[in-house]
Amino acid sequence: MDTQNPSAPSRAQSRIAGKNHPHAGGLIHDNARHSTRFTVIGNHLAQHPELSGLAIGLGVHIQSLPAGAHVDIKTLAARFPEGTTRIAAALRELETHGYLRRERQRTPAGRIVTRTISCNQPGHGRTQHQQAPPRKKRTPTARKPLPAVPQPAYPAPTLLRTATDLLTDLRRHDPRLLLSAQDTAHLAPAVAAWLERDVGPAAVRHTLTADLPPEPLCRPAALLAHRLIARMPPPPPFRAPAPPPPDPLQTCEDCDRAFRSPTPGACRDCRSTPLAAARARSARGIHRAPLVG
Repeated sequence: MDTQNPSAPSRAQSRIAGKNHPHAGGLIHDNARHSTRFTVIGNHLAQHPELSGLAIGLGVHIQSLPAGAHVDIKTLAARFPEGTTRIAAALRELETHGYLRRERQRTPAGRIVTRTISCNQPGHGRTQHQQAPPRKKRTPTARKPLPAVPQPAYPAPTLLRTATDLLTDLRRHDPRLLLSAQDTAHLAPAVAAWLERDVGPAAVRHTLTADLPPEPLCRPAALLAHRLIARMPPPPPFRAPAPPPPDPLQTCEDCDRAFRSPTPGACRDCRSTPLAAARARSARGIHRAPLVG
């Protein structure tokens, strides 16, 4: 048995001329039963006493859409003749009265997306025409601290300075990446750890700014911290230090032989045996004046 429309008069009522006669100017329903492609809409939405006509129409349209459909302002503005300003205001009306909820969620890839939830009966069981209670003002709570980030093995001042400059410059690539001094100081060691692993500044900057979500970033520092932790490259392979260059060749002042030494002078043999050095000088005709004691 079909459910009667509560706004229509009962058939058992008597017709009084001039009052409820069909030709007295009142509404007449010419209804046909739907068997496919229909949506059940509550009178609490269709006859809402505070919503505007545009908000009611958008609410009915959104409830008729399948799950996963796009209901952002630009999509709705392309569908209806009203502009983005009026549609945005109507969506705010629906959100205020509980017919829409918007929640931000993080995907497994680290992106922040906005989910729109349509409620066909706000409050679930409230009497007809009774709207959902107004939202309570949230008490400001302390912001969750940023996660611990990687630290460089050798935090040289020049390395940390380069990392800080890189983070400060991110807002030139995307204005949403404007960081506070506290967040920059927290993230700088992680960037320094990347630079320490032979990753150039351009590669670090690309990792932090590429493929960002299109919607506003609630907390850009948390997103950057997640990327610096999850995408940390491996350390570079071990490289043995290069051997030092050999000492230059010198000519012995006593025996005229070549030997390697950082400074000129006598070779090791002449330094260790003075007699051999004297003979070598005598054979070469070199005489040194005796020391005066």
